[in-house]
Amino acid sequence: MSIDTPEYQLHNILIVDDEEIVLAALRELLSREGYQVSTVPCAEDAAALLEQQAFSVVLTDQQMPGLTGLEFLARVKALQPDATRILITGALNLAMVIDSINKGEIYRFIVKPWVREELLATVNNAVQRYEMICKSATLMATTMAMNAELKKANAALSQNLQRSVELCLKTMETFYPTLGSQARRVHGLCRAMADGLRLAREEREVLEVSAWLHDVGLVGVPRQIIRRWERSPATITPAEKALVRQHPALGQELASFVHDLEDVGLLIRAHHERFDGKGFPDKLKGSDIPWLARLLAVAVGYAESPQDGAAAIERVQAGRGKAFDPEAVKAFLRCLPQASVPRREREVAVSELRPGMVLARGVYSRHGVQIAPDGQSLTEAYIERILRHHRLKPIAQSLLVYA
Repeated sequence: MSIDTPEYQLHNILIVDDEEIVLAALRELLSREGYQVSTVPCAEDAAALLEQQAFSVVLTDQQMPGLTGLEFLARVKALQPDATRILITGALNLAMVIDSINKGEIYRFIVKPWVREELLATVNNAVQRYEMICKSATLMATTMAMNAELKKANAALSQNLQRSVELCLKTMETFYPTLGSQARRVHGLCRAMADGLRLAREEREVLEVSAWLHDVGLVGVPRQIIRRWERSPATITPAEKALVRQHPALGQELASFVHDLEDVGLLIRAHHERFDGKGFPDKLKGSDIPWLARLLAVAVGYAESPQDGAAAIERVQAGRGKAFDPEAVKAFLRCLPQASVPRREREVAVSELRPGMVLARGVYSRHGVQIAPDGQSLTEAYIERILRHHRLKPIAQSLLVYA
């Protein structure tokens, strides 16, 4: 959106640092990007300003006279819980920073000296998070008002919840298309377990909604990091790994903005915990992990396996007692034959199309004209047809094929 359009609103950003040269540099950099920037040299003055004005993002240095950056951001969390909090630090204590991220005290951190492009990307993601939280708060208020009006209409409430889930799923697919197919696979597995275990209606609903939304927190992670985490996890840096590992906590935070999804948020937060206590973000162990989250973890482990069938089952069985609760594995394997699981999908570039691939989604021009239909098996001639169109009018959509 252009700055000149009437819908555009400047985001207020607060920067706190006791070095004037740092404040001047950040003020100049972020102002040029269209942000409304306020700079303050000490935490106490910044806290006073926070009581008078709302901010989308707060950046602070860690080493300052008086309060440290983390101590100040704890006050920010109390004063303006929706503001995205970012720590700037020169002496990086990675364990301390990761612990702060997992506890929700900060969103990200920036290491001095920063790289301009990385800093701008971090601030942009922070602003997007703030916008998402504000929109979620509006959605929550709207949903609560509807609930008050339709208190006696249980069917209408269920339909509204389904629409909210579908909206979240559409958001995930728009941001990173394979998140949608992954959610459908996990949901199919969890629905089969809910049937096989004859879960109560409330438990079934919590498990199935958690299956749809388990990866919603990944919308706060840059696409290129998600792609490398999926395809070659050994290549991501410790800082990127820390960022990915915060997505269950962010997912819980986003779920909390929708009425009656507190239990769903707990499952989302716990779906990467391990039975042996080596998971994340809270390193829960054994029965400390909610039972439904242990079921969800097995479904996610199976759905994320690079292969289907026997290889995926072997992966689950290998994790018995380590990654997964043995009882959850037993329940999963008993219910698996009844599960309806969509085929795995993966995103490819136009240049990566190869004969034999099958399109999971149809390919369309910018004007909505179909170039290739869903389920089309690609031949060299069909690929050339797509490439020819792409050379004349580049295809903007993500291409999805069955893995």
